[in-house]
Amino acid sequence: MKRFNSLTFLLLFLTAFATLTAQQKNISLEEIWGGTFRTEGLDALHSMNNGKEYAVLNYDRQNKVSTVDVYDYKSGEKARTLLNSADLKGIDYVISYEFSEDESKILFTTELQKIYRHSSRGTYYVYDVASKKFSLVSTNKIQEPTFSNDGSKVAYGFENNLYIKNLETGETKQITYDGKKNSIINGITDWVYEEEFAFVRAFEFSKDGDRLAYIKFNETEVPQFNMDLYGDQLYPTADTLKYPKAGEANSKVSLHFYDLVSEKTSEVNLSKYNSYYIPRLLWTKDNNLLSVQLANRHQNVIDLVFVDASDNTSKLILAEKDDAYVDVTDNLTFLNNNSFFWTSEKDGWNHIYQYDKNGKLLNQVTKGPWEVTAYYGFDQNTGRVYYQSTESGSINRDVYSILPSGKNKVRLTQQTGTNAADFSADYTYFINTFSNATTPYVFTLHEAKTGKLLREIKNNNDVKSLLTSYKISPKEFSTININGEDLNMYMIKPLDFDETKQYPLFLYQYSGPGSQNVSNSWMGTNDYWHEMLANEQDIIIACVDGRGTGYKGRDFKKITQKELGKYEVEDQIAVAKKLGSETYIDASRIGIWGWSYGGFMSSNCLFQAPDTFEMAIAVAPVTSWRFYDSIYTERYMQTPQENASGYDNNSPLSHVDKLKGKFLLVHGSADDNVHVQNSMRLIEALVQAKKQFDWRIYPDKNHGIYGGNTRLHLYTLMTNFIKNNL
Repeated sequence: MKRFNSLTFLLLFLTAFATLTAQQKNISLEEIWGGTFRTEGLDALHSMNNGKEYAVLNYDRQNKVSTVDVYDYKSGEKARTLLNSADLKGIDYVISYEFSEDESKILFTTELQKIYRHSSRGTYYVYDVASKKFSLVSTNKIQEPTFSNDGSKVAYGFENNLYIKNLETGETKQITYDGKKNSIINGITDWVYEEEFAFVRAFEFSKDGDRLAYIKFNETEVPQFNMDLYGDQLYPTADTLKYPKAGEANSKVSLHFYDLVSEKTSEVNLSKYNSYYIPRLLWTKDNNLLSVQLANRHQNVIDLVFVDASDNTSKLILAEKDDAYVDVTDNLTFLNNNSFFWTSEKDGWNHIYQYDKNGKLLNQVTKGPWEVTAYYGFDQNTGRVYYQSTESGSINRDVYSILPSGKNKVRLTQQTGTNAADFSADYTYFINTFSNATTPYVFTLHEAKTGKLLREIKNNNDVKSLLTSYKISPKEFSTININGEDLNMYMIKPLDFDETKQYPLFLYQYSGPGSQNVSNSWMGTNDYWHEMLANEQDIIIACVDGRGTGYKGRDFKKITQKELGKYEVEDQIAVAKKLGSETYIDASRIGIWGWSYGGFMSSNCLFQAPDTFEMAIAVAPVTSWRFYDSIYTERYMQTPQENASGYDNNSPLSHVDKLKGKFLLVHGSADDNVHVQNSMRLIEALVQAKKQFDWRIYPDKNHGIYGGNTRLHLYTLMTNFIKNNL
């Protein structure tokens, strides 16, 4: 009788499930790229100095008005509006803003022209909060304007030179004169620094604002890359940029001080250190003391050097070394006595360390077989360090506080998934952003001391509710043992999955050093596409983070040193074979795709395992690391002159003769990052190997291949390719 009831219940459940599924619809590409599933956030969140309030940038779409509004942390009530574009004649909207240190002024922009990944030039204004008056910083489109600490001046870059505007007198002074396109850049990073060291503004005001430290880039000897721009005119134009490829000459960098009182510039001699690269500048709490991070060309040594701007003398404070490479971060934080916090992988995991002002180790603050993934800061009142880590699993993130001694650790977030904190200026509160694979972003206010939930600020329940009418298959997280390692994996099965049937398998991966695709976080656009493929085309999607990816310790991440594409490819091939042995997967229909590094991988997998993979899609792939930039490539591979076999043995170009399956190759012709040269060389190699394949070039599109209907067109192309070939 019990068995009958159980069976009856199961049948009723399956009937109800089938009815619900029948009522749900498939996601469409038009909805994905039309913004149907777009989530909301807190734009340009800024904690006010009083620690009791925060500011955000709001935009009223109906009235087409931008405002910088201030809210009370505890109550959530709007306290006041500091800036309203409706009150500013000639200002239609605000794109971004930042405060002066005393919050008496706001620097905002209304127009930005993107240059590369992080850089842009734009029109900027300074708004006086008290008088409600605003003024143009410059009639030119400028780069990286920033306040001096007292808010009396703004420094900025224009056409490779540096300028300082006195906001009290309105006078602007040009402080460098040798700037020249593709030759000399003052205070703004060159292309490769911007892309690989992830910063653009290479100048910093001292604490008192009496000096400006800046880096000069001499690009004269860097080889020039020419890129055709087809446009809509009769003749195309050319974009030229200095792009140092692996093993080629880089910019010669130098450090300079400009004294605002004497109006004189001096150069700092850094020749006794590993000063091939200068990836970071940061003034200490001492007005005369600048910290500089310097690196050798292999990037396996970082020298932390203190430079005294009063006499240009310098001292080595700390030398961080690794057999492979040392990551450059923004975690260096100085306390009032110039002791500092620093993160390092020297014990095999990324952890926080505290040093005194002379570089003597005071303590390892965090330790354990897990990674610190973000350093949030130090509260000098309570003596607590705040950070984010993987202590609850490498696919999750939680927020913690701890004493510098490493004692009295407190977990401040409790929901399993991805938690990220933004602390109030006085560390009384933090705003937590939480999501997981089934929960879109939720913003909540917490007490920093205990993590106690005080209130919900914003959620995306409307998106969650909207998705109930669509076919969404939950990600199944697990690990898979491959080549002796338990690798993180997720799988998306069709909603009506039947284990007695066989399904094609489509692998998605990126696989680059330190990366992560398998994370317990909310969906991105590719996830929506994967859901569409799973439920519309009855495909199983799987993603596995192989060796070389991040958040599982130094040795796991750095095993690929000097061999990019070897272990990662071995792992993806082994994953395909192991999953292909499952009874519910058709081993004759396994595909793989990826973008950028992922395209390098998918090409290699199809070519090197022709009997395992039936098809592959490679979007904007690197096809030989010889073609890629110096800083990224040499960090992991050294130079081609030192490691020719590492470059060539793992290049898709070396394996084209093995191609059997279906291959789709896609690139943007104006990709300044992974040049279309990569695909052109692969195309020629495939042609000469007499291999048939499909390819698309998107005119004048960069590495992101977007704009207008471009993404919709690309994903339609890929969807149809999968439908016809998997």
